[in-house]
Amino acid sequence: MRLSPKHFRAAQSAFTMVEIAISLAIIGIALVAIIGVLPLGMNVQKDNREQTVINEDATIFIEAIRNGERGSDDLTNYVYGITNYWTKYQIQPPQVLLSGVNGYTYSVSSVASPYPNVLINSGGSIVGLLSTPKYQNAVGQPLPNLLPNPNTNIGYSNHVVAYVRSMSGPAVEKPPQDNQILQQDSFGYRIICDNLLVQTDPNANAPYNFQINANLHELRLTFLWPQQPNGSLGAGRQTYRALIAGQFQPDTNSLFFYQPQSFVMDTNAP
Repeated sequence: MRLSPKHFRAAQSAFTMVEIAISLAIIGIALVAIIGVLPLGMNVQKDNREQTVINEDATIFIEAIRNGERGSDDLTNYVYGITNYWTKYQIQPPQVLLSGVNGYTYSVSSVASPYPNVLINSGGSIVGLLSTPKYQNAVGQPLPNLLPNPNTNIGYSNHVVAYVRSMSGPAVEKPPQDNQILQQDSFGYRIICDNLLVQTDPNANAPYNFQINANLHELRLTFLWPQQPNGSLGAGRQTYRALIAGQFQPDTNSLFFYQPQSFVMDTNAP
């Protein structure tokens, strides 16, 4: 009996074990390269996210300080501590007389005179403390250009640091979230606040210097992040600067606020 052609199957080729082994080796090398790059990409994404949060929060703090805001009570949900490392010194001749640390929280404060004894349980207290001038004389006024004040030879230097949980970011981390584990794991940072009088030309006449010192100030906010649960800091660092026009005076509680709508005029100024 003769079989028809349809009963015959054509010869079929297949991969050998050697070819399969070579293919697996190539795939393995590619996967190792991809896995090696993946953590780098995730770290870049994390850094970009943190930088974006810092940029957004910096705008909020700069505007609150610039405008001398007293009603931004939502800041109490994010600023959980403020520390002022101060030094009392003699201006001429230069000599350090005393140093100390003031601490402020929502419910407790530890303060030395002549600094305000307040709690950071309101937005006004937070903004007022963050607006503390870098240099003060003995009666609490901003010390112009680091030169001796006519009324005193004593000055104070202030290093104000705020401890903050990010205001931007995932909604699950934001108030009314009261889970301490989530709060501690949320993204946090520190802010170093420097409020300085703008340096003037020593060769200019006195009315000109008075006009500049009374009405123009420099605000510097240096952000350090991330704040680790053990108190250490990461490598993130960014400084934001702003020139603020207007007077800069303490209120009845010795808290400082910028007053951008108020200027001191001198008819002798050029």
